[in-house]
Amino acid sequence: MSSPIITIRHLSKQYGDKTVLNDISLDIYPGQIIGYIGPNGAGKSTTVKILTGIIQEYTGEVDVFGKSLRDNILEVKSKVGYIPELAELYDLLTPREYLSFVGKLYHLQDDIIEERSRKMLDSFSLLNNIDQRMDSLSKGMKQKVLITAGLLHNPTIVIMDEPLSGLDANAVILVKELLQALKQEGKTIFYCSHMMDVVEKVSDRIVLINNGRIIADGTIEELRQSSADSLEQIFSRLTSGGDQVQKADDLAAAMNDRG
Repeated sequence: MSSPIITIRHLSKQYGDKTVLNDISLDIYPGQIIGYIGPNGAGKSTTVKILTGIIQEYTGEVDVFGKSLRDNILEVKSKVGYIPELAELYDLLTPREYLSFVGKLYHLQDDIIEERSRKMLDSFSLLNNIDQRMDSLSKGMKQKVLITAGLLHNPTIVIMDEPLSGLDANAVILVKELLQALKQEGKTIFYCSHMMDVVEKVSDRIVLINNGRIIADGTIEELRQSSADSLEQIFSRLTSGGDQVQKADDLAAAMNDRG
């Protein structure tokens, strides 16, 4: 097996007295699609923000491309694409203007920015909206612009945090196919989502985090351990601490409780 493209050793992060990440170690290899899942507050977004250089204060070591992230943050950022769930898109700009701005941050030439922007937006059926102000676009349309922006500089590593948020069914199918195409090009995908069915279908390997610790790591077959459970069932069993069906019944009963 090749050398890891991302190496995480004893990574911890605290906010005051609260430990968000607790001694995480992980190797990620080139060409893998990693499904990184966990409940709200488990530490997923904090991991993503460290890998993308947004958070720079942490303990432990993170190496990307064999180099310390701390010491080579701009070089690493130049080869990483980040697609967040929510981002400020400068509502007064058009997709063309916004993508031009992003492309210049990565030192792309104007003609390359224009060509890639038009082709990618056309794939998302957004070419007709390229000169329309962002504040007039729907949430799903803005998400397509975000995905385009994250991939515009042809990154080696793509980090996605709930990238399907707000997308229609056809766009979801397109992104799932896009993930496979990027994998075929040898790119590494770090994919965070609550949509278990998508994670189960697209991921080569699934890492489950809970309370700041990795509690499962393997292929879906390895996580099943000879059972026929879906990823959603595995997730619930390992993280919920109880019977979700019973909890749903209790919630429904509470709505009818007159006290």
